[in-house]
Amino acid sequence: MGADGSQIGVVDTREAIRQARELDLDLVEVAPQAAPPVCRIMDYGKFKYERDIRQKDARKKQSRSGLKEIKFRPKIDPHDYATKKGHVERFLKGGNKVKVTIMFRGREMAHTELGRKILDRLVGDLGEKVVVESMPKQEGRNMIMVVSPSKKFTEQLAKDREHDGAEPEAPEPKTEIPTEPEAVAATAAEMAPAEPDEVPATEVEAEPVEASAAENEG
Repeated sequence: MGADGSQIGVVDTREAIRQARELDLDLVEVAPQAAPPVCRIMDYGKFKYERDIRQKDARKKQSRSGLKEIKFRPKIDPHDYATKKGHVERFLKGGNKVKVTIMFRGREMAHTELGRKILDRLVGDLGEKVVVESMPKQEGRNMIMVVSPSKKFTEQLAKDREHDGAEPEAPEPKTEIPTEPEAVAATAAEMAPAEPDEVPATEVEAEPVEASAAENEG
C-alpha cells in the first residue's frame, strides 16, 4: 500500500523499500499473517505518535467506577449537608457509585424517619444526576442507600469534556483602514519614498578642510 492508501500491488521487498526511501518514509508490515504479507509506506514515527494520543484519550474516557461512601447524621446542620452533598456530586462525576449511610446513636434510633427524610432530600436535590440502585434500608444502627450516576448525567459529562477539549477558533485579524482625511494624508506620507539628501556627503566633509587652510594662511 502506498502512503496515500492506494494499492500498489505485489512487489519485491527491495523494490518496496526503495520506493519508501525515495519518499523519505518507512515500509511497515501491517498484516504479517496475510499471504503475501501486506506492507504500507508511511511515516512510522508519526503513526506511533498519533496512536499513543488515541490510546491516551481512550484511557481518559474510560470511567473507573467504584463504590464511595458518605456518612450523614440524622440531625445534620445545613452547612454540613451542603458540603456532603457536594462530595456525593463529585463522586458521581467520577463515575462512582455512592453508598449513603445515616448513622443513628442512642435515642436517635427511635426517630429513624429523620434519616429517611435526609435520604429523600438528597435524591431530590441531585435530581436527574442520580439513580437509586438500592433503596434505603435499616442495617443495625445505620440506614443505607446506594446511588449511581444516571445515563443522562454521564452522557452530559462526556459532552462537556469533549467541548472543553476543543480549541476555540482564532478570530481573523482585522485590518484597520483610516477614514479621516488627516489620517489618510499621514499614511500616504509615511508610505512615500524618502528623498535623497540635497548636499552630497563629500561636500559636507570638505568644509572643515577649507577652514583649516584659511587658518594656516593667517
